[in-house]
Amino acid sequence: MSEQENIKTENQQESTTPKVDDYNSGSGIKVLRGLKGVIVRPGMYIGDTNTKGLHHMIWEIVDNSIDECMAGYATRVIVTMTKEGTIRVDDDGRGIPTKVNPDDEYKRTGVELALCELHAGGKFDGSAYKISGGLHGVGASVVNALSKWMKVWVNRDQKIYYLEFNSEDWYHNPEGSHPQALALQEVTTTPGETPDVKPHGTIIEFIPNYNVMEKYNWDREIITARLKQLAYLNKGVKIILIDEYTNKDEPTTDTWLFEGGIKEYVLEINKEKEKLLPTVVYGESEQELKAPDESGRKFMVKVEIAFQYTKTYTSSLYSFCNNIYTTEGGTHEEGFKLALVRLINKFAIEKKLAKEQDSKITKEDILEGLTAIISIKHPNPQYKGQTKGELGNSEVRPFVNEVTSNIFEKYLLENPEEANTIIKKIIFAKEARIKSLEAREATRRKSPFDSGSLPGKLSDCVSKDSSISEIYIVEGDSAGGSAKMGRNAFFQAVLPLRGKILNVEKARTEKIFENAEINAMINAFGAGVDPEFDVTKIRYDRIIIMTDADVDGAHIRILLLTFFFRYMKKLVEEGHVYAAVPPLFKIFTGKESALCYTEEELETLKATQFKDKKFSIQRYKGLGEMDPEQLWSTTMDPETRTLKRITIEDAVLADQQFTFLMGDDVEPRKDFITKNAKFVKNIDA
Repeated sequence: MSEQENIKTENQQESTTPKVDDYNSGSGIKVLRGLKGVIVRPGMYIGDTNTKGLHHMIWEIVDNSIDECMAGYATRVIVTMTKEGTIRVDDDGRGIPTKVNPDDEYKRTGVELALCELHAGGKFDGSAYKISGGLHGVGASVVNALSKWMKVWVNRDQKIYYLEFNSEDWYHNPEGSHPQALALQEVTTTPGETPDVKPHGTIIEFIPNYNVMEKYNWDREIITARLKQLAYLNKGVKIILIDEYTNKDEPTTDTWLFEGGIKEYVLEINKEKEKLLPTVVYGESEQELKAPDESGRKFMVKVEIAFQYTKTYTSSLYSFCNNIYTTEGGTHEEGFKLALVRLINKFAIEKKLAKEQDSKITKEDILEGLTAIISIKHPNPQYKGQTKGELGNSEVRPFVNEVTSNIFEKYLLENPEEANTIIKKIIFAKEARIKSLEAREATRRKSPFDSGSLPGKLSDCVSKDSSISEIYIVEGDSAGGSAKMGRNAFFQAVLPLRGKILNVEKARTEKIFENAEINAMINAFGAGVDPEFDVTKIRYDRIIIMTDADVDGAHIRILLLTFFFRYMKKLVEEGHVYAAVPPLFKIFTGKESALCYTEEELETLKATQFKDKKFSIQRYKGLGEMDPEQLWSTTMDPETRTLKRITIEDAVLADQQFTFLMGDDVEPRKDFITKNAKFVKNIDA
């Protein structure tokens, strides 16, 4: 989980409208040929133009290399972050075709077509690629369009071919429909660490066009997390990251190769969790499936499943289709859960751990403490919705159900003691679920929190328009009082919390719903909690955590984020959670003053603006020290405040971090503190 997108103001950009006469005459209709549409609307192709979109450019090229691996033609991928800020991706696949395509009106080579035309490639007729991670087949050409330049080396037939695209000149040329390529030529060398002459492979190097893309630094952590994940999802594929960029004086190299694939992935996710049992249940199968429509098409689908139970109270279930994380789940997840529910209910009765007349074990029960990876490879994935985060292929559900049933039933029969342990844990989870429902109902009965009422401590806003409304979760009554008086009551609500909320990472659900502060937030937000949480029902577009800039404030913030991540995950995933950034210092003379949010800012002002002046410095110890006017002007006014949006770049990594920071195992945290304590300065000045 990361804190990104420092938001200073919320001003909307003005839009321009074509004149009616221009539109009626036809001149208001613009035709964008070739890749011109990409640079006009890059967000349609890579999501956005900030750091997320920038790194998405890497994934588009890497995914093509991984497709070669999935097709059985490549065994390794090397990604290099060069000193100059370019990205180079090198695979040992077949190499992009270099011969002239006879069907192209311009008689371009295969490599030119693949990198210059949307919907041109080997992923459409199903012969060159049975399975592809790309959703649209537009990746490499889009990266070319958004690059300052792109260079390509292709090794085929013991020869090396080189092609360069000058995309920056094309960007400034209103007539060109696609990047101008220099003629394909035969060369003798390639860049990078690999031998110059090899039987086959492709190397692509590019640098973004910062006239289109926003200028951000490459983030090693983001790149590392994705490449390592790809290595887990494609067992036996070696993935190497060479980083010459982050520290130019000390380049580093990381190599990932997991022969155990997703089985090792589960162990990695659970490394800080106390295991219920040491076993990771694993299985895979490949089968020819028939499309459910009238086409009668058949295709090979592969599924891999790995899961392990832990002693935690939350689940960590992640599903993938063609290496792409399906954030919303889909038919592959449904098939997996249905199989577990059926088998656990069956074995519980057979082992006399439950009776026929008892209430049935549900999906919620079997998920408690479960860590699972479901990975399918499908040549024709169909997704629901615009985000393509939910797999919709109906034929996948029974297939995954069958595979899960086979491997899990075999495991339960061959390991009766372990089977008993798992079933007892799940029955205990069922009983806890029933108690938690009772706790929720009891809380509603003894307080006015029910659907029509709001917490008494909430100072709500006047506006009922959730798209403009925001709520400040404030630490303590003192800061809460200042916030209530200083806010803009039309669109800003304030909910003060008393003390630190329960650490939900260590608590059962019935204890969680007995906590008054947690119940206050649930009812104020109005959208429930997982698994019934409905993000469309939230009463505020922004939920802003406002705590003191000290150790206690940081602890309260991580407790809140843990609750949001575990019980309102969509809230974080869709960007509704923010952290307010209050100032640390005020530097002032009799006539002028300035706020400083870091010690570095303070030192800079002391050496510049206040260099020859007699000044005073006020250190803000807490939000409660500020009067309402100060709190408004520094931390709550949309025109001057700084907010940090909390985002999840990698859900698996966020899961591990919350377990590490907030879980039961204390030793890893002790080790971390011991190793890093020497780097801490002014921990609570």
